[in-house]
Amino acid sequence: MHFTSVQRLDDGVLEREFTLGEIPGTLWTPESAAPAPLILMAHNNGLPKAADRLVARARHTAAYGYAVAAVDAPGCGDRPRSVADEQVRADLRRAMQAGEPVDDIFESFIGPLVEKAVPEWRSTLDALLALPEIGGPVGYSGWTAVGIRLAAVEPRIAAAGFFAGGYVPRAQRDEARQITIPLLLLLQWDDEGNPRQRALDLFDAFGSEEKTLHANMGGHTGTPWFELEDGGRFFDRHLK
Repeated sequence: MHFTSVQRLDDGVLEREFTLGEIPGTLWTPESAAPAPLILMAHNNGLPKAADRLVARARHTAAYGYAVAAVDAPGCGDRPRSVADEQVRADLRRAMQAGEPVDDIFESFIGPLVEKAVPEWRSTLDALLALPEIGGPVGYSGWTAVGIRLAAVEPRIAAAGFFAGGYVPRAQRDEARQITIPLLLLLQWDDEGNPRQRALDLFDAFGSEEKTLHANMGGHTGTPWFELEDGGRFFDRHLK
C-alpha cells in the first residue's frame, strides 16, 4: 500500500489517498492514539469513491472514531474502462431512457463486477489491517451486491449495513441465505429504480438472527441524514 497524498481536514480527520497495485483508494482515520475499528465503505453499483455522498458519510463516520476506507471498483471511478464496460453502460442508458426493462443489462454488468471487486476488497482489507492505526473488528457499509459476497467469504466482517438502492444479481440473492452477521438494511420506499418487493424479499432471505430494516419515504437519493446516526449506533454495538 502506497499513500499518495495526506490531508488533515477541519474536523480533525486524516484523509489519505492510496494505491494498492492497480487499486486506488481513500482512507479516513480519526484523531486517536488507539487503533480504530475499520469500516469498508462502498457506493452502490460501482459509483466512484470520490462521490460527494460517500465522502460525507465517510468523514462523518471517521469523526465518530472509525477508520473508513473506500476503493474504486474495476472499471469505475479513476479505473480504466474497457470497450465492453462502455458498451454495457451505453446499453443501460439507452434502455432507461426508453423505459425498457433493464434487469438483464444490470445482471450482465453488476454480476461480473462483483466477481472482480470482492477479491480486491479482501486484498485491501489485508493491507489496511497491517497498519498500526487500524484494528478490528471490521464492518461494511453500502453497496449490497458486493457486501453480500464479501460477508459470505470474508470471516473478518463482523457487521454490515446495506443500501437496498442498488441492483443485486441473482447469485447474491441466493448467497443472502449464508449471511449470519448482524445486519442493517436501508430501504427508500419510493425508489423509482428498485422494486420495493425485491428489497423486502432480500431482507427476508438473509440468514442473520439479528437483522433490522429501516424504510423511509422518498426516492432513490432521499435517505434521511439521521440514518447515518442510526447506522453509527448499529456499528457501535458490534464493532466497539
